[in-house]
Amino acid sequence: MKALVYRGPGKKEWIEVDKPQLQKPTDVIVKVVKTTICGTDLHILKGDVPAVTDGRILGHEGVGIVEEVGDSVTQFKKGDKVIISAVTACGSCYYCKKQLYAHCEDGGWILGHLIDGTQAEYVRIPHADNSLHRVPDGANDEALVMLSDILPTSFEIGTLSANVNPGDTVAIVGAGPIGLAAVLTAQFYSPAEIIMIDLDDNRLQAAKDLGATASINSGSENVLERIHELTGGRGVDVAMEAVGIPATFELCQKIISPGARIANIGVHGTKVDLHLEELWIKNISITTGLVSGYSTPLLLKTVESGKVQPEKLITHHFQMDDMLEAYEVFGNAAQEGTLKVIISND
Repeated sequence: MKALVYRGPGKKEWIEVDKPQLQKPTDVIVKVVKTTICGTDLHILKGDVPAVTDGRILGHEGVGIVEEVGDSVTQFKKGDKVIISAVTACGSCYYCKKQLYAHCEDGGWILGHLIDGTQAEYVRIPHADNSLHRVPDGANDEALVMLSDILPTSFEIGTLSANVNPGDTVAIVGAGPIGLAAVLTAQFYSPAEIIMIDLDDNRLQAAKDLGATASINSGSENVLERIHELTGGRGVDVAMEAVGIPATFELCQKIISPGARIANIGVHGTKVDLHLEELWIKNISITTGLVSGYSTPLLLKTVESGKVQPEKLITHHFQMDDMLEAYEVFGNAAQEGTLKVIISND
């Protein structure tokens, strides 16, 4: 089969590799129908995730069809169409019993990280009964790819961790796919304002199209002055960091009001300063995290009903053999106007 293989920082190949085989009775093999590229994959390619080693197949999102089933799998059979969760969960360890599937003792985020991932024609899924979700009849496959990672990440690590409440003023720093997905999920709780902050006018417009009430271009506007104007001088109740660089986390610390919450969603590869000398007196909360995917069944219902339409985040389509071009377009998002790409195995 063909797969996208990591060859060290800055290096990748689309090459022929061996098709995965069942290794444990709880495994399934899935034929990938649709996959995508995540900002985390770009972090890996920059060398920010050293646990990813030469030869690893990247990717942790997708929709596919079950091809082979291990003897202990009870919830899925050959031919089932499934959503592949970015997080693998055994369902029985200490952390899984707390719904902290991200820290599963025999799983967590391993696809495209510690084991081969979904940017391939086939993928092995460990602990399939707890790591896959059946696709409802008639569902939009492309919308459901967004349920592998970005929608549950924005919801669990952004909206829920930040405890968004009715009437809150929410600022989201970073209008990439995760930040835009946070615009969608924050609206579940009726905040009064959602302010998107980014450098890209096209992405800021996309945020407003999805429900943001205001936007700030941090390259051409004074963010602190604009936040001051929009909040009557108080600062925001919630700041979500959705980029993963020191400057954006620093900005979140500056724009919050007393009693506010900072939810860090971004993947950080370098150290960031925490200004406790200024924050200790402000009664704030700071949360971090890796998605666990416990919210996927709930989010699937919202997508089925049409209440949430994550397919609006998709801007480009490719075939699997165009994987390297897809990476080029996704990696040059500002020039290409890219949000999420869909890569199909037709």
